[in-house]
Amino acid sequence: MSSAPEQETVEDGPLAPPAVIRPGSPTPLGARYRTAPDGVAGTNFALWAGGAEAVEVCLFDDEERETRHPLTELTHEIWHGFLPGVRPGQRYGYRVHGRWDPWSGARWNPAKLLLDPYARAVDGDFGTCTERVGAGRALPAQLYGHVRDWPEQRVADTVRDDRDSAPYVPKGVVVADGTGEEGDDGGDDEWRDDRRPKTPWPDSVLYELHVRGFTMRHPGIPEHLRGTYAGLAHPAALEHLVRLGITAVELLPVHQFAHEDHLVRRGLRNYWGYNSIGYFAPHAGYAATGTRGQQVGEFKRMVRALHDAGIEVILDVVYNHTAEAGERGPTLSLRGIDNRGYYRLAGDARRYADYTGCGNTLHVVQPNVLRLITDSLRYWVTEMGVDGFRFDLAAALARSLHDVDMLSPFLAVIAQDPVLRRVKLIAEPWDVGSGGYQVGAFPPLWTEWNDRYRDTVRDFWRGAQRDVRDLGYRLSGSSDLYAWGGRRPYASVNFITAHDGFTLRDLVTYEHKRNADNGESNRDGTHDNRSWNCGTEGETDEPAVTALRRRQLRNLLTTLLLSTGVPMLVAGDEMGRTQHGNNNAYCQDNTTSWLDWSLLDDPHWRPLADLAARLIALRRAHPVLRRRAFFSGRPQRRGGLRDLAWFTAGGTEMTEKDWYAPGATLGMYLSGNDIAQRDARGIRVVDDSFFAVLHADPHPRPVALPGAPWAASYELLLDTAREEQPVAGAPGPRHPAGCTVTVPGRTVMLFRAVPG
Repeated sequence: MSSAPEQETVEDGPLAPPAVIRPGSPTPLGARYRTAPDGVAGTNFALWAGGAEAVEVCLFDDEERETRHPLTELTHEIWHGFLPGVRPGQRYGYRVHGRWDPWSGARWNPAKLLLDPYARAVDGDFGTCTERVGAGRALPAQLYGHVRDWPEQRVADTVRDDRDSAPYVPKGVVVADGTGEEGDDGGDDEWRDDRRPKTPWPDSVLYELHVRGFTMRHPGIPEHLRGTYAGLAHPAALEHLVRLGITAVELLPVHQFAHEDHLVRRGLRNYWGYNSIGYFAPHAGYAATGTRGQQVGEFKRMVRALHDAGIEVILDVVYNHTAEAGERGPTLSLRGIDNRGYYRLAGDARRYADYTGCGNTLHVVQPNVLRLITDSLRYWVTEMGVDGFRFDLAAALARSLHDVDMLSPFLAVIAQDPVLRRVKLIAEPWDVGSGGYQVGAFPPLWTEWNDRYRDTVRDFWRGAQRDVRDLGYRLSGSSDLYAWGGRRPYASVNFITAHDGFTLRDLVTYEHKRNADNGESNRDGTHDNRSWNCGTEGETDEPAVTALRRRQLRNLLTTLLLSTGVPMLVAGDEMGRTQHGNNNAYCQDNTTSWLDWSLLDDPHWRPLADLAARLIALRRAHPVLRRRAFFSGRPQRRGGLRDLAWFTAGGTEMTEKDWYAPGATLGMYLSGNDIAQRDARGIRVVDDSFFAVLHADPHPRPVALPGAPWAASYELLLDTAREEQPVAGAPGPRHPAGCTVTVPGRTVMLFRAVPG
């Protein structure tokens, strides 16, 4: 079935060949500028398109005039050719010819210009060109391989659209290393001496941020650099990160991404970026210097600036699906290259198997897809300098035929890859398919976002936990989830908030989401917020409520940064950022999402940032707070104390019965003299010992400090009931061992155990 408007059509079959085209090489994939053995400079184009009948590489000049060159060489399903004279900065795309038979999964359509999946830079943006639909706008119908507006919508995706999409499609850009020309990626000279921080996992503190949102409102960043990679590299941005003390930024997606049609129709844009279409290209919309390859060099300079500040760069990557969505989505790249080769198809091959909730799922079991992903990962490590990855919906990548399989090809390849196995690997250990929840199941080498930690800590501080059993596990590294197969406590990324969901401030301000601005009648976003508004819904000036909310924020931050594992903060949580109750701000590219830096000048919120920095510094100074091995609960040497001990409010050690008893108070003793760890010289690590009291009940409670042999006295270091904390390093109040202190309601107290 094929029918389409006749204007702007593209005929089937390759055009006449150019005067000169050489066979070139099937490797490497993509467009690579090089000099041939006879001294002729040009670009080699190579594209895997397994079932295609013909492939054309299409070059575009500055007036958008197109020249097509058939790639007549086919090696191992890779179409390739060398075009002399094609230099860095040249814009290009592909047209791929083949059968149109959606019922068998074949969706080739040469009318559609396709983005090279290996393009290292992209000029343009899907969604900047829109068409009027009724009273609003939409993505151009020409972007779709099928007739989007076919009268009989039930079969619309089966009717081929023969209109040319080239005027509406961003183009790939030929990029070369260190050429000094347009398309130069930044050069090798300034990159060669980059030094990676290589922060060990136990010492890491992650900071999830959005390149655009972090910099858009920063008064110290020049206006023309705000929202860009260069803005994040600016000293004003780095100063805050260094002062806070974090060791790694976890950047929300920076792969080239597209905006969904349903957002464009509502006058919105995809802000988070979880809609990738180019796995090698830095998102052009975040570049200040240009989009003809300059964005590559700008990204590298950002990485170098962060490295010089001692900060690692971790990318949030979306290899589970692409921006082409389901069968009614646009044809932008992989669908038009080889739909059956790249995507998981349903039993009815016209449809897609969707384990992601985004309409499609990449078929990672296919060798060419696995190659695309691993080539992309290696590129970002070896050529772009990044230090690790957080894999969105990682369970979808671990599926073999259907089920999640921890021996899947993807995980096996990562485990043996000499480059990738050495970087930081973080799994979001779930997807939306059957059996997709896999927290605690990923193999060694992998660290996981631990949503059990998030839920337990939220529930504890809102008073929704019956007892403290689960809290004990979460504070001490979640050994119930990760103490197997040689895994360590740093397999757990501890977090209370993330980009999706309430901000930390909103977590204590709202019990109900307020997502109306997303245009979905407040249906989107989770209903399971596990939040408590402290008695009043929304913002208020009532002093008792606002004071309690700030105390709860101090409790949450303190709990996070005293817990064993790898803590992750979300940018702005340390200064009281709010999204006004929106718990799914994925389409809010505006002040709802952008950090309000004026909060640091607010006397109500500056102390929170100071507390976060102080807790991170405390963690950095004390190895007992960043353990490399799980606690045993036993003495580590003759005459020693247990490395971890739990206490009741009465000062006695917890019994099995105590763990099951209703209550909201827990004492945790960390023995710095009983750490099962040696330093690089083989010397036993010794540290201070600490006693923390976490009390979530609203009423004050007497708490007995452990007596001998745990300590002779206790020095108070932190008290979250106080707006301002004692000066760091100054002696705190001393309490003799065995005495009783009154802990205010909803408070954390941290003591240093002073030996006799």
